Amino acid sequence: MNLEPLPAFNDNYIWMLHDGVQALVVDPGDAAPVLHALQARNLQLAAILVSHHHSDHCGGIAELKVQTGAQVYGTGGEDIVGIDHPLLGGERLQILGLEVQVLAVPGHTRAHVAFWLPLHEVAGADPVLFCGDTLFSGGCGRLFEGTPAQMYQSLQMLATLPDATRICCAHEYTLSNLRFCEAVEPDNAALKDYLQHCLGLRQSGTPTLPSTLAREKTINPYLRCQQATVRAAAQAYDPAVRTALDVFAALRRWKNEFA
Repeated sequence: MNLEPLPAFNDNYIWMLHDGVQALVVDPGDAAPVLHALQARNLQLAAILVSHHHSDHCGGIAELKVQTGAQVYGTGGEDIVGIDHPLLGGERLQILGLEVQVLAVPGHTRAHVAFWLPLHEVAGADPVLFCGDTLFSGGCGRLFEGTPAQMYQSLQMLATLPDATRICCAHEYTLSNLRFCEAVEPDNAALKDYLQHCLGLRQSGTPTLPSTLAREKTINPYLRCQQATVRAAAQAYDPAVRTALDVFAALRRWKNEFA
């Protein structure tokens, strides 16, 4: 299987997974990059996966359905036109001969879902998580419709996936996220190394993604709310912080205000 990020808009990625004949894409906010990639690689689009209702994730569905006849799998708890298979979380799908596990991860929106592919059908392939706007490299999504408790629980659940899981989020936010991570944990050596690595990637025009869950557990403060350094930083921002959920909520508010 081939995994590719297709750039869209200013900083979106539409993820494509294909076997050289058929493909699936995730969160196609724009049909044009997908249609171009299909033509260039001589692929047939079999399926579209949709994590949530924001237009930069689902705006290309209608045209892609007309042009390719692809089946659309997406959250059934939000108003998205064109969904053929509404999902609530907990489903196990078979697409392109691959198992796709659907995970309910509310927080960014009220019924956001993510898609985890164990990829055990492909020898030696690490798992893949298409997480939309829930988990970013070095960050997490804003809380537009959900609560801090919902997002914290969603991230805690994602953290239980295998460490080798490749994190395929939908935006190239990594460098700005890592600047905030530095403010939270200025002495985190793994973070410093990762920032330099990502700076080099962006300078060469290369995506910073996918990340891995193992890496995110060492540098992403939203997955490190139990760590003493992260707790201390959150308490410096808000002295009322007590619990790990308080830490998460304070970090998310702090990031919203971060220059």
